[in-house]
Amino acid sequence: MIQEQREQAEQAAVQAAAPAAVQAAAPGTGVPESEPEATRRDSGETESSRANRGWWDRNADDYQVEHGSFLGDDRFVWCPEGLDEVEAELLGPAEELRGKDVLEIGAGAAQCSRWLAAQGAHPVALDLSHRQLQHALRIAEGRSLTFPLVQADAGTLPFRDGSFDLACSAYGAIPFVADPVKVFQEVRRVLRPGGRWVFSVTHPVRWAFPDEPGPEGLTATASYFDRTPYVEQDEAGHAVYVEHHRTLGDRVRDVVSGGFRLVDVVEPEWPVWNTQEWGGWSPLRGALIPGTAIFVCERD
Repeated sequence: MIQEQREQAEQAAVQAAAPAAVQAAAPGTGVPESEPEATRRDSGETESSRANRGWWDRNADDYQVEHGSFLGDDRFVWCPEGLDEVEAELLGPAEELRGKDVLEIGAGAAQCSRWLAAQGAHPVALDLSHRQLQHALRIAEGRSLTFPLVQADAGTLPFRDGSFDLACSAYGAIPFVADPVKVFQEVRRVLRPGGRWVFSVTHPVRWAFPDEPGPEGLTATASYFDRTPYVEQDEAGHAVYVEHHRTLGDRVRDVVSGGFRLVDVVEPEWPVWNTQEWGGWSPLRGALIPGTAIFVCERD
């Protein structure tokens, strides 16, 4: 059954492939003619999905240029702090990954899936963005290790029930969806009994602070309890980027509502070796407040 799905997924990867010269903006998404306006307002599933697909298609090139060297081509990095799965083993010991079917959600250029494949696992890398998957194909060119790439929405996973042993997401999908419980229920559906689901997101406490790496990012200016989505919109009021906030308690309740048992919540400390700034993440802020929360869950 899984082999048939992999063949179908390989076909999806071929469909996702296009000449590198193709425009970064996917058909129908449009490219904002001016700087978007940042605001806080409601944004539902359809608008959030459409906006974020367009944003990542437009910005995938810049993202890979700016962060590609940090992420590597075949590393599994959970967060801007630099926590590596080699040391963290949140999916389990590396030697136990061999032969496991693993779904990576919000895979981007599939760096994590490439590392999983090198451990002998059978990953499938899924992302909403066509352009991000093109970068996955670019990196894969000339390499012997191959695996399926699938373009799909995390809320509607195109796989049969019980197709995977593990699922993971390093800052992929979850911060950008209006209904995380729907995604969790889908992940549970495609996991086998006892399957592990691990995902990382911006630490909820960060929403009370400005997204700045310097001293200005250390003073709370908003309510931690305000769940109103952060939206960037064009002159016509159409969202071009959406991010959704959930409190730490919300995340725990969402995990349980999605049918999972919460095993651990990991809050990586900023390591001494990491001197880079990544958006609002920085050594200054990382020494004082958490930047990432990683939820380790299991399907009962």
